[in-house]
Formats: sequence, C-alpha cells, structure tokens
Amino acid sequence: MARVRWGVLSTASIGRLVIEATRAADHAEFVAVASRDADRARAFADELGLEASYGSYEELLASRAVDAVYVPLPVALHTEWTLKALAAGKDVLCEKPLATSAADAARCFDAAEAAGRHCVEGLMYRHHPQTSLARKLVADGAIGRLAYVRAALTVSVPPDDIRRSVALGGGALGDLGCYCVSAIRLFAGDPTRVAATRILDGDAGVDLRMAATLRLPGDVLAQFDVAVDLTRRDELELVGTEGRLVVPEPWLCRASHLELSRDGRVEHVPVDPEGTLGLTDPDHDVYRVELDTVSAAIAGGGEPSFDRSDAIAQATVIEALYRSAELGTPVAVGSAG
Repeated sequence: MARVRWGVLSTASIGRLVIEATRAADHAEFVAVASRDADRARAFADELGLEASYGSYEELLASRAVDAVYVPLPVALHTEWTLKALAAGKDVLCEKPLATSAADAARCFDAAEAAGRHCVEGLMYRHHPQTSLARKLVADGAIGRLAYVRAALTVSVPPDDIRRSVALGGGALGDLGCYCVSAIRLFAGDPTRVAATRILDGDAGVDLRMAATLRLPGDVLAQFDVAVDLTRRDELELVGTEGRLVVPEPWLCRASHLELSRDGRVEHVPVDPEGTLGLTDPDHDVYRVELDTVSAAIAGGGEPSFDRSDAIAQATVIEALYRSAELGTPVAVGSAG
C-alpha cells in the first residue's frame, strides 16, 4: 500500500508532535508545511526534515507533491480551510472540533463527497487500541449494563493563549469538551437532552469552565467537566450495573492497562498483553495510530471508522451544550430552542 504524503497548515506545536509521531507510521509521511510567514515555514521544515515549505496555505494546497492535508489551525478556521483543502482535491484530517455547528460539519462532508475525498475529524484517541479494548469490555458486559459515564479534561493555559480567545474559537467546551462529548457518545450513543453551566472569563468572554449532565438512550446518564484554567485532569469512568471501568489517560492513551472493578476487586486489564500491537512510544503512539488508520483508508479507498453522521451528531451536541449554557436551562438535542 502506498504511503500518503501529508502537508500541514501552520507551524503549531500540535503539528510538530504529529509529524514526530508519524516517523514510525506505515502508511503516512509528512512532506510539507505551510505558514503565512515563509521564513517560519522554512525553519519548521528544516527542523523536522520536511521536503517542502510554503509561504501561504494556498501554495501548499496547489502542490502536486501533497496528497492530504492536516489542519491544526485555530478552531475558528477549521471549516474554512477544510473546505478549501477539499476543493483543491486533498483528503483532510482536521483537528477537533471539525466544526462548531452541524451545518458547517455537513458543508465539509458535502464538499468531500463532491471532491471524492475523505474528511476526518481529528479525535485521535478513538483509533487507539486502549479505546478499542474499553469498548469491547463494555460491549461484552464486563460491567453489566452501562448506566453512567463520567469524563473530565482540564488544563491551565495563560490568558493570551489562543484557547482563551473568542475570536479564534477558543473556550473550554470547544477546545476540550469535544473529547468528553465524543467519548460519551462513543460508549452510550447520542444524548437526547443536555444541561450545561459555564463560567465565563469576564474580560475575554470565553468559557473558562463548563460542567454538563446528559441524558442518553436506555436511561444512561453522563456528566463531564472541562476547564482551561485548572490543573491538568484526564478522566473517563464507565459505570455499569455490575462493575466499573476506569480508563487512565483516556485522551492520550499512554496507560498500559485499564482498571476493571467488580465485586470489590480491582483487575488491571492490559491493553497489549501479547505485545503484538506495536505500542512502543507512549508519547506518540496515539497520533501515529490515528495517521496510519486515516492514511490506510485514503490509500486503500476505504471509509474511515468515523464518518459524516458521527461528525454532524458531534457538532449537534456541542451546539446544544452552548445553547443550554447560554439559556441556563436544559435543552433537547437538535431542538431550536
């Protein structure tokens, strides 16, 4: 299978991390970077050993040396540059969230269909064997019937960070809550009703913190909290009628085991008991697996694991959470008010 040649839009630090991770990939390689500053792009390319650099995003999109584009730009620019990359005939992996509205998510997939290209939302943890193992344990009834999901992701970023800028699409829900929402949906389905409360930064107007409760099919409840001004927390807990499953480091997938509690006993379930999954670098594996999975679908003409309907459903829930926090009342998911 041919390796997919990737270009990255911007010299953001997440791009550097993904490029480093992809050095060990089987189906993906990064060959180019674009920045609005040609000197910065050249320095980035030299540092990371990329073949080409461009002083504008448009130049990279026009390059025949690039098959696919990774978009790690600020959230407010995700939809715009995803659409432009697809129109240029490139497959796209866009960092989460792909879009902050269901309408924009649909536009991206309409463009992908029209171009005959792939469009993938970059929720990297979903492709990792750690997450696959957790899903299998829940599906096999290891904790009985799933009844409750709890997730958390909090970080502390300085006031001048783009993640605290309204204009650039920052905020706790947009930057971090998408992980928690996607995990809740992955294990329990799409919520029917949400209730969210937020704390705003009085100066910037961005949501510093948000906590929410979600009602899901089958009488499952879920809760999550996120923040951009608190100490680091990465948590995912799945509670069933007969046990509890804790997923350590659920988003970066660096743990060697899951914690399964039943009948007062805690069992450590290894993610790779036979050592056959190729998980050799805890700091980079999650991104390598993501790029390899997406690239294999692109090169092999297959479909990504998470498609149009998933991305639109994800954006729909995020919209509902914003609306609930603004109104100060629970709202039905997908409703107008």
